[in-house]
Amino acid sequence: LEPGSVMAGGLPLSSGGEFLSPRLVYLSELELYGRPHRRRLRPVEEGVRIASFTELKVGDYVVHTTHGIGQYLGVETLEVQGVHRDYLVIRYAGEDRLYVPTDQVNLVQKYLGVEGVAPKLYKLGGAEWSRVKARVKESVRELADSLLKLYAAREAQPGHAFAPDTVWQKELEDSFPYEETPDQLRAIQEVKADMERPRPMDRLVCGDVGYGKTEVAVRAAFKAVMDGRQVAVLVPTTILAQQHYTTFTERFGSFPVKVAVLSRFQTPKEAEEILKQVREGGVDVLIGTHRILQSDVQFHRLGLVVVDEEQRFGVRQKERLKELRKNVDVVTLTATPIPRTMHMALAGVRDMSVIETPPEGRYPIRTYVLEYSDQAVREAVLREIGREGQVYYVYNHVRSIDREAVRLSQLIPEARIAVAHGQMPEGRLEEVMLDFLNGEYDVLLCSTIIESGLDIPNVNTLIVYDADRFGLAQLYQLRGRVGRSNRVAYAYFTYRREKILTEEAEKRLGAIREFTELGSGFKIAMRDLEIRGAGNLLGPEQHGFVAAVGFELYCRLLEDAVKELKGQKEPELPEPTLDLAVDAYLPETYIPDARQKVEIYKKILAVRGEDEARELTDELIDRFGEPPGPVIALLRVARIKAVARRLHVQSVGAGRGVVSVKFLPGVRPPAEKLAALMRRYRGRLAVTVGHAPHLRLQAAGKSDSELLEALEKILAELAD
Repeated sequence: LEPGSVMAGGLPLSSGGEFLSPRLVYLSELELYGRPHRRRLRPVEEGVRIASFTELKVGDYVVHTTHGIGQYLGVETLEVQGVHRDYLVIRYAGEDRLYVPTDQVNLVQKYLGVEGVAPKLYKLGGAEWSRVKARVKESVRELADSLLKLYAAREAQPGHAFAPDTVWQKELEDSFPYEETPDQLRAIQEVKADMERPRPMDRLVCGDVGYGKTEVAVRAAFKAVMDGRQVAVLVPTTILAQQHYTTFTERFGSFPVKVAVLSRFQTPKEAEEILKQVREGGVDVLIGTHRILQSDVQFHRLGLVVVDEEQRFGVRQKERLKELRKNVDVVTLTATPIPRTMHMALAGVRDMSVIETPPEGRYPIRTYVLEYSDQAVREAVLREIGREGQVYYVYNHVRSIDREAVRLSQLIPEARIAVAHGQMPEGRLEEVMLDFLNGEYDVLLCSTIIESGLDIPNVNTLIVYDADRFGLAQLYQLRGRVGRSNRVAYAYFTYRREKILTEEAEKRLGAIREFTELGSGFKIAMRDLEIRGAGNLLGPEQHGFVAAVGFELYCRLLEDAVKELKGQKEPELPEPTLDLAVDAYLPETYIPDARQKVEIYKKILAVRGEDEARELTDELIDRFGEPPGPVIALLRVARIKAVARRLHVQSVGAGRGVVSVKFLPGVRPPAEKLAALMRRYRGRLAVTVGHAPHLRLQAAGKSDSELLEALEKILAELAD
């Protein structure tokens, strides 16, 4: 290095500095550009959508909006009056069968109820389903009413309007070492906009563990501190408090923000000192368990409360939170996945931000289902220790867990093993968990207490003993404890040697092995998460109503009730009915799999214009090859239906060489367009005007494709 020279090089520096001897100044990107190098995200599609994880399988229970709960038996192609059509077949009580044409597939949803409990099948044509639906409708209306009253009361409350972002706020946000995901950025913007409004914020931020909810809280807390207010961060466990304390301290490291943690780990003297500083305004951010809700905790100027996983707090703590909520801003973080339908239903009632984009650099977890073997366990543990990682060993028999600890320490003397279960004294349990978190043990031999809780990126091997005795959602939750870093994680689900598994257990273990891709937790733990989500967000008393009609229909009813009470419900126009005597279906030779057929029919039903129809055609060609005649006809029928919907057509029918198009009563197609059409199709097109106008097109001698082409042209011209 020559004095006075400048040199550029690739060094992993997080910030710059200065040496006095030799005289040397070194600068990183932080000093040059005002922000550090960020690890860029690969483009990620938006999160898993509900349509993709409620695929119908033969044997699934389904809900038909009109006829109630039945069992799906698959797709059948039937020939009726010389025309081929596909139908969904649903079995009802007493071996009744309902054949649902595929253009009504939107009336059928997968039944999502209580896991392991088979719903009651209804009789076709019976009145019982109508009574159940009416009862649920009434309950949903009451719920929507109470939620809206709560919302209106909160809107009317005066609160503190926080000042716009400062220069330091931008510096903090630029120092985030990752590229934010689009929905994470949206959540941050929504929270900050709420804080700047002059009424108390009450926003719910939903997203799976590791999807970036904490960063939303960090930025909101910093904004509050910049405006001279204090922040309380409330978490359910001491260990989580410690984790958040580390995160907040690291993020606020280069700013004059005082962060403190209050939990049972502080001595009475330390706790007293912290409380004194909180009272006097010396602490900006206080992180703790429900201890910070006690009456001796007095804030100098509290402005924001961050609540992590509110459903894990007791009734008394929730009451205290309600008091706080009245005049301070509250942001609640939850990892309960909220499916799109639930989000839509609650959108007009709760302020919600949903983070659906998965984190960067995660790998699917390598999952093995196998007979228990000492050799396999020893190899798995030693391999994890070899890469300086840690292991969860789930053994859900508390009585004999200490014996298992002795056996494991003889099997793997190289490993440091700790025992943790829910019946241990709480202080001892948290001590063990903290020691494990700090890397003092290699293996945590535990009961299912780890099922929902810690985020320990260093644990990347999971071994479950007697996995056949767990529910599917529970197995998924357990597996979610590993694979939280950019390392490949392993999960071993073991069952006892020579044990004959029940058919149910085999299915569960088969499913957990099959669904390893990211986001497939929604597929697996669907029912459990749906109902748990409903219970957490709407209160446990709604649980039975959700189970009575299924999750999707419940959400639809709730959404309708909210819109109706807010005066936003627009009268729904009836869907146009198409009765065209043409072969328009997905032949078995083109798409043999019934599940894929239903998926494509749903997409066809959702077509609303030419662009969507073109995209769907491209997708079909890409996935299944060139479409045969019946598929081309089906896509054309979808386009015709989309135009007919825009024109307020009531029905399109074909028979005896004539195609007739009837409009809804009171609809008047433009007279000049009708006149132009009659000139073009002279002698072949007749128009009847009146209360319900309709067109009649002579189609004798036309092939199916010619008929559809002419019909599409006429409707497109009218709609243009």
